[in-house]
Amino acid sequence: MGEQRRQALAAALERRFGNAADLAAAAPHQALPTLAGLAAHRVIRGYADRPVPDALIDLVCAAALSVPSKSDLQQRDLIVVTAPDTRARLTELCGNDPWMPSAPVWLVVCGNHRRQRQLHDWRGHGFANDHLDAFFNATVDAALALAWAVAAAEAAGLGCCPISQIRNHPEAVAALLTLPAHVFPVAGLTLGWPAHPGTLSPRLELAATVHRERFDDGAARSQVAAYDARRAALQPYRRQRDIGRFGTAPVYGWSEEKARHYAEPQRTGFGAYIRSIGFRLD
Repeated sequence: MGEQRRQALAAALERRFGNAADLAAAAPHQALPTLAGLAAHRVIRGYADRPVPDALIDLVCAAALSVPSKSDLQQRDLIVVTAPDTRARLTELCGNDPWMPSAPVWLVVCGNHRRQRQLHDWRGHGFANDHLDAFFNATVDAALALAWAVAAAEAAGLGCCPISQIRNHPEAVAALLTLPAHVFPVAGLTLGWPAHPGTLSPRLELAATVHRERFDDGAARSQVAAYDARRAALQPYRRQRDIGRFGTAPVYGWSEEKARHYAEPQRTGFGAYIRSIGFRLD
């Protein structure tokens, strides 16, 4: 079993990064199940018609909230959404992707700076950090909880998909979930029993994103070009984005897709929303 898991880890690393299979040899035996599971992560967009027990949802939440927290401030909360009408509204606000209604559970991962401010009110101490770092700390805490929720869900056999579109209409999401001032949505996370195995998406090679001692992107262009070619071979895009504006590219890789993606404004009102709920971003 141990050798099979090491081989599975090596295969996942090879597909993910292209040249990292040999790293599996460095994995301690006891860590193989965890490392193989993390390396083989797959986003699941499509769920079986099967409920997820409440106790299992709570267990995933408990594991997610066991993640390290900046200075033990615990500035992240999870909102579990299972009511069909609320899930339907979240689906609408997040772009109405056709697979979303199949998810029996949504988690909405929130940054929560309200609780910290309540502590100051309750203890009678002035709050002296009303600047960007307050927002940033809560955001990082929420992002860490999201990552551990994904890991916990997959360890339990569930599939999941993070949903950044939850920030497309933050005011509407806040109204739907009754979020007070200083509490804001960071991401959604659909949960359910997988209806299909999903796809293990390739990533940039480790040399492009893991730096030793100091940052160095001197080879970035060639590394991205190599990734474009590898990804096109393993997981080509089914269609090109906004052909009417950009035309049809003879070679359509990750770099072209992402450059087209962010050639359009994205969530330009999010900063105004964050300020409207009480954050200063100085």
